[in-house]
Amino acid sequence: MGEGPGTLWVEVRAEMFADFDFGLTDEQEERATRLHAESIIIDTLFQGPCGYRSFTDEMVEQLKSEFEEHRQVDKGLWSAVQMPIRSAIKGEFPDFYTCWHDSGLTAGNRQTGVDAPGDDLATYALNQAQFDNLPWLIKATRAEDFRRAKQDDIHAGFVSTQNTLQFGNDLSKLDESWDFGMRMIQLTYNSVNFVAGGCTDRVDCGVTDFGKKFIARMNELGIIVDTGHCGKQTTLDACELSTAPVVASHTSAEAVHKHDRAKSDEELQAIAATGGYIGVYAVGMFLTNEQPATIEHMLDHIDHIAQLVGPEYVGIGSDWPMQAPEWGLQMLARYAMEIGFREEHGVTTPKNLIGFDDYRDFPNITRGLVARGYSDDDIRGILGDNFLRVFEEVCG
Repeated sequence: MGEGPGTLWVEVRAEMFADFDFGLTDEQEERATRLHAESIIIDTLFQGPCGYRSFTDEMVEQLKSEFEEHRQVDKGLWSAVQMPIRSAIKGEFPDFYTCWHDSGLTAGNRQTGVDAPGDDLATYALNQAQFDNLPWLIKATRAEDFRRAKQDDIHAGFVSTQNTLQFGNDLSKLDESWDFGMRMIQLTYNSVNFVAGGCTDRVDCGVTDFGKKFIARMNELGIIVDTGHCGKQTTLDACELSTAPVVASHTSAEAVHKHDRAKSDEELQAIAATGGYIGVYAVGMFLTNEQPATIEHMLDHIDHIAQLVGPEYVGIGSDWPMQAPEWGLQMLARYAMEIGFREEHGVTTPKNLIGFDDYRDFPNITRGLVARGYSDDDIRGILGDNFLRVFEEVCG
């Protein structure tokens, strides 16, 4: 099972994953299964495809041993996240394909970029190695690539980044990143940088003068402006300055649960007014204070945004679970304090959603949308067509 495209999804899958009790009738279950199979499904902040189940004891021991040598929390986390990728490239990790295929996901972003100019080459290289060595994964630089992946029963990745620190204050770096396949850039990650202010910073400065030029060049090149981790004023500024649709690749609705990572109704309406897109994450500590957090809480945020601006602007940017074992999540909890999060943000005790504990639970989102009464067209839009519309308009 899981060694190449077209592998059958065996019956035991339903007993292990995607079985959250929504109280669906048999007819509704059949409809959800059909929609999940037919739709182009895109995750706009895709940390997978693997979750903690894919890590063997030997893999975890290797990560721990390496950490004892270097003692760098950020390196420990990213070593865990990248371990399945590197193993899959070598042809030694069939779970990488199996988990992606069994999720039903057509495409997800492949993330690049780090915290300083010049240091991002390694992440571009690792992304390209995936496209070069995995016969079932193609690089999506135009909308047609997503459609081709769906038609050919393979998968696609589009290159994105969650920060602009790697560009410094050099606009020419944007052109280089486009050549590497970059198609979506988040203006800042939590904290202020050369371009804009972040959502957890003490001061929300909005888009800077350099940031205005940065957005203009993104528009010229055909790179999507992402405001996921941006502050409120930055989000509003980006929507005013950009001549192309603006997105929040992974966020939530402040009106449902107030959190620094959430967007106010004003921001959500501004993004929609550009013709943009709002991806909702599966991060329990950002969705609710209730415990345990479930997929129903995620759907509550989707409902609010759909009712506020229309379902045609909503999508999925799961951002969770992380592609890491429990040990890796301990590294994440420590690293989060270095990248703009604070204790009150809840990142020191990360837990997966009940109903979205693994990427193979992705059909639960489709089942939940059926349970909430969305039409077929709305469900197809939320699962992927809404983002594909933006990608086509911005990137071609």
